[in-house]
Amino acid sequence: MTGRFLTVPPAEPLIDGRLPDVGDAEGWIALNAEVRWRRWEEPPADRGRLWWRRGRAEPTTPATPPEHPALLLCHHDGRVREAALPHAVRDRRLLPLLVIRCADWAPPVRARARELFAGLLENGLAAEAVSALGPLALRMARGQRGVYVRDAVVERLRSAPYEELAPLLVSEDRVVRRFGWRLVAERRLLGPAEFARTAAEHPDQVVRTLCADAALAVMDEGAPGEVLRPLLACRVPMVRSAGVTALCRAGRAAEAEPYLPDRSGLVRACARYVLRSGGAEPVLRYREWCAAGVGVRPMAPLGLAECGERRDAELLRSLLGHPLAGVRARAVAGLRLLDATGGEVERLRAPLDDPAAGVVREAARALLPYASRLDPDWLLGRVDPALPRQVRQSAFRLLLAQGRPDACRAAALRLADDPLPRLRERAARVLREHG
Repeated sequence: MTGRFLTVPPAEPLIDGRLPDVGDAEGWIALNAEVRWRRWEEPPADRGRLWWRRGRAEPTTPATPPEHPALLLCHHDGRVREAALPHAVRDRRLLPLLVIRCADWAPPVRARARELFAGLLENGLAAEAVSALGPLALRMARGQRGVYVRDAVVERLRSAPYEELAPLLVSEDRVVRRFGWRLVAERRLLGPAEFARTAAEHPDQVVRTLCADAALAVMDEGAPGEVLRPLLACRVPMVRSAGVTALCRAGRAAEAEPYLPDRSGLVRACARYVLRSGGAEPVLRYREWCAAGVGVRPMAPLGLAECGERRDAELLRSLLGHPLAGVRARAVAGLRLLDATGGEVERLRAPLDDPAAGVVREAARALLPYASRLDPDWLLGRVDPALPRQVRQSAFRLLLAQGRPDACRAAALRLADDPLPRLRERAARVLREHG
């Protein structure tokens, strides 16, 4: 067995750099595990420092246990751990080990640790110190015995001021960060404008949602414009949709019209809801835009399909030859949403050769349920390596949907040396299946 030194003599405090930071949850858990599985021995005659060897711990208390409190609190023997618990109360640097012992596997140790921790909370343990223990408490809650300390910490932090919760809000641990923001949002510790700015700018999706909801909940306490502007300008659809929905509450339903052709389906749906609540009919606006010819807005065809009728399919068909690829792609997608592609199989063959990849993908998606109606020889001509990759991919996908073994094998042979790795791999699987 190999030996390893502890760099601090027994009965002396650990030097400052040896203990993990209070908020370093993984560091304290690692220290606990490291010490637990050590077997302590008397130091060799030529060693002046504490010495241990790797190996599972002995079931009995060693004659000369390590004397530093941090090591005693992590000792393999429950009697030693329990006797060392008061050290964690006296030395606040060791509070993380008291938190760990609150989830100890030995019931007597666990009960005593919880009693001491509850006493600290009742006697006014600073909320700043409790906040620092938050990451460890949340980490311990993943185990079956760690819920107690998490609940105790949460209960204490529910009355802490924003300044003492601030370290949680910038934690690198995602769970801790979201926990802190959830407390701030639930307690409304920021103003409407601050919540709105956070919702618009924060990189975490969960935090954005929490702050957007909180901003709308307290919007009446401030100027609506300060809340709505950052929400409506946000590039994140979830936040933008919250701002659009809030227009109704602010009595500004008409301002939702610019969001009818939004790139996000969620935002478009919210805009339609708000306009209807104000007495407007969104489908009329969509029809007007789609009938504008060259000036049609790219997302208008999709919006029309989402709230229109089957008779609107004719308007969408007129856009299949539009000069903008985005309009052509959404027109095809709109026909699919209106379930109007069944009678358009021949007309949708042309978009399969479109120079825009998005149009080709939408056409293949729309034709997939009707692939059996397409000429397999015509599709085989579109797996030629000289054609764009989106054409080859879509034609091969439709051929496989037809389920004709000979056509599938012929297409796979043509694609066996395709420059696109994904197509080569799929062709190889087809050749293995069909011999």
